[in-house]
Amino acid sequence: MRVTIKLFADFRQGRFASRVCEFVGKVSILRVVQELGIPLAEVGILICNGRHVDFDTELVEGDICSLFPKVGGG
Repeated sequence: MRVTIKLFADFRQGRFASRVCEFVGKVSILRVVQELGIPLAEVGILICNGRHVDFDTELVEGDICSLFPKVGGG
């Protein structure tokens, strides 16, 4: 299965901005985040095909997923 993963802000450092990734069998966004080595606590927004989703969302062929870090500041 092929899905496009887009990373934003600090998540791009040492990784990529956008990449088509291949997975065998079922894959959740949680698995994608874990395989990329991104700490779950740092994930702020998950979007798949233009909709907010959660870590349990199962991906299907052709999905486009965007991962955004939490925003800090004060």
